[in-house]
Amino acid sequence: MTGEYLSLRTLCVHAHFYQPPREDPVTGHVPQEPGAAPYKNWNEKIHAECYRPNAQLGNFGRISFNIGPTLCEWMEDYDPGICEQIVSQDRANVERYGVGNAIAQAYNHTILPLASNPDKVTQVRWGIADFTHRFGRKPQGLWLPETAADTETLEVLVDHGIEFTILAPWQADTENLDSTEPYRVPLSRGRSITVFFYNRDLSTKVSFDPGATSNADAFARNDITRHYNQDKLRSGDPQVVMIASDGELYGHHQQFRDRFLARLVDGAVSSQDLQITYPALWLKYNQPKRTISIREKTSWSCHHGVTRWMGECSCTPGDGRWKYYMRNAFEHLAYSLDKLFVQYVSPHISDPFELRNRYIEVVLGEMPVRELIDEMAGHHVDDESSEQIYKLLEAQRLRQRIFTSCGWFFEDFYRIEPKLVVSYAAQAAWLVRKATGVDLTPDLSADLKLVASNRTGSRADVFLKRQLERLAHLTP
Repeated sequence: MTGEYLSLRTLCVHAHFYQPPREDPVTGHVPQEPGAAPYKNWNEKIHAECYRPNAQLGNFGRISFNIGPTLCEWMEDYDPGICEQIVSQDRANVERYGVGNAIAQAYNHTILPLASNPDKVTQVRWGIADFTHRFGRKPQGLWLPETAADTETLEVLVDHGIEFTILAPWQADTENLDSTEPYRVPLSRGRSITVFFYNRDLSTKVSFDPGATSNADAFARNDITRHYNQDKLRSGDPQVVMIASDGELYGHHQQFRDRFLARLVDGAVSSQDLQITYPALWLKYNQPKRTISIREKTSWSCHHGVTRWMGECSCTPGDGRWKYYMRNAFEHLAYSLDKLFVQYVSPHISDPFELRNRYIEVVLGEMPVRELIDEMAGHHVDDESSEQIYKLLEAQRLRQRIFTSCGWFFEDFYRIEPKLVVSYAAQAAWLVRKATGVDLTPDLSADLKLVASNRTGSRADVFLKRQLERLAHLTP
């Protein structure tokens, strides 16, 4: 990016960096994963192939990006130097242009259109708080997990000061989208949010056609340049073409694409008289001219809206009914967890869910839990009640984790991702029993009996039982 911002043809590359949580909820550590050899686990392998080299190449300073909060938490512990490099590259843009290129993400990678309004608020509040804690500034934009969106979700974003998000072109409610400009999506009370729609063809090529990205100069010359609107070129209207993909593409999913990205954003694009930008920078000099509506409950990785995370659809092969049964089981559990949370917290604190929203301050180490409880109560809460509330808050934190999208993304229950969310559910129920004496596991086990692997026959209720036995054995 140059010091002067004059080009009418700009390119934005957005990278969504995220890994599903791999920590064993009992031990808190990522276990040994043989498939990641010679590395200890997949996080370490992907870090070596993607996160570290992209930071060292300076790519985080030249693209738009978000990093999942739970991935950031792992990386901060594993390689704090790389974390600091990533943050400093965003900071350099803030110092140079007045706006940064990093954006926030909803905290647990929850499919927000499937979440209740209080859960939407918690996910957005926690994501903003995590971003502010790590980057030292409030985010202007927020990445919606799987770009899953509905109007209520966009309303929650605006409620919390978010100015823009990024969606897939088919999420726009029009058949003739011009994605070379962002749009204003009207919301309630005369408000609106800006949406950048990425370029379908370029993003697909970058994600799924390794041959197209073997040479950054050729890609810029032969592919990118032809996606600008010729009428706008003649009229002198500014344009932004956006490429969006998983960030792990650059070096992990496709070898050497970290170097491709480095050349693309620092040489190849400028040689075609194009300028690199990012959403906050583009909006500093331009405003959306047109309005648009979105298609409700849509996403970038399911052709059936958000069905992939709630039941059976052809986006994943085989019998997907287990997804419906698992979501149903967790929604029943969440209802019971919330009911007990309110029952036991409300005698001390008038707004239990605001306490949950602020619990991220404890998770981030910004405030001791006793201090938060006393502040929200308006008086000192006795030790026994504080300990009970703390356990219930931890159960709520795990309750948020059980809806991590990865639990439903793939085709079969035998994978680690669905089993991990069952582990979170087991620990949430176990904590509530410790806090209140109420045992939610019989109902949870009954609901999970219908969740089974089509490949191995393993059942979720059996896995739940094993996790509960581990908790009883390992935790006093």
